[in-house]
Amino acid sequence: MAPLVRTLKQNQKEFITKICVTVQHREMLDQVLDVFNISPDYCLDIMRENQDLFYITSSVLLKIKEVLLKFKPDIVLVQGDTTTAFSVALASFYLKIRVGHVEAGLRTFDLNSPWPEEANRQLTTRLVSFHFSPTLLNRDNLLKDQVPDSNIVVTGNTVIDALNLVMNKIKANRQLKQQVTEAIMVNGYDLQRLEELRKLILVTGHRRESFGEGIKSICNALKTIAVQHPDTDIVYPVHPNPNVKKPVCDILKEIHNVFLIEPLSYEPFVYLMGQSYLIISDSGGIQEEAPSLGIPVLVTRNITERPEAVDAGTVKLVGTDSGTIISETFQLLTDQSVYEKMASKHNPYGDGHASHRIIDFLKSIPPMKNL
Repeated sequence: MAPLVRTLKQNQKEFITKICVTVQHREMLDQVLDVFNISPDYCLDIMRENQDLFYITSSVLLKIKEVLLKFKPDIVLVQGDTTTAFSVALASFYLKIRVGHVEAGLRTFDLNSPWPEEANRQLTTRLVSFHFSPTLLNRDNLLKDQVPDSNIVVTGNTVIDALNLVMNKIKANRQLKQQVTEAIMVNGYDLQRLEELRKLILVTGHRRESFGEGIKSICNALKTIAVQHPDTDIVYPVHPNPNVKKPVCDILKEIHNVFLIEPLSYEPFVYLMGQSYLIISDSGGIQEEAPSLGIPVLVTRNITERPEAVDAGTVKLVGTDSGTIISETFQLLTDQSVYEKMASKHNPYGDGHASHRIIDFLKSIPPMKNL
């Protein structure tokens, strides 16, 4: 949402924009807000240890009601497939406030994968008025759900807007590049190791459906990869959720070429992606970002709501099976022709102008007081 917020703030004659955050992960949120110079107007402050879906849903629903009644917006914008997006859409629906859904129309059609995100996005679709779809396939999914075509706008994905904004900023500012490199080192990895012709595998993982045996299986695969390819570094910014952090540390902490680092803010993480040879991840955003950087991605999921990159050949689904992850990684590390085919720069998720398309549509909507 950051580039969209930025663009809204640049159009103050047409829009009064207020920002609300839930603060489920304070440190991670503050890093992103700082990068994009965003100051929230409302903070729900729902963070607590081991928060579950019942708590998140009910807390967001009740606390966002107070914000909506105070601000009385013409339209609420939510993004993606989070429990927050669904809960805010539901609260807005109860108050008869129009909602615009950014990143609308993604589907796996399997409510258990990703869980609970697939349910969140399908439920959100039923509650919102305007659907901002990244791709034509997303639009087709919405049409199948009987969403009127007039309420759908194909925009590209705002994540590409954010990626381009930050990458251009780093390239143009030598001091910022140095700061980003130092931030990565402070968090646990020295990029100078790559000057020794080492290959870098970047890993992320946090999906709830992988908690338990799935995370353990992924980590066991990473252990085998690290041991059998000692000239390769595996860098894993570990998500703070204890369901992720404990098994990751238990299995991988003693391996000399595995670096379990603290979560990175957006600028260092984007730069680290660009320095990577390969990414292993369950992240939807990375599936969209990496093709712009020419980095192959092995997705540790069995199904994805982003099949465009799979069809383009820049992303491959490997699930959480150790053997599959190992064999696919080994092939990319040793077969240059296979690697180059996946690394070809083709991004089906937009040209970096999604925010402007959303703004243009919002300008065409007449004001309507809902409360």
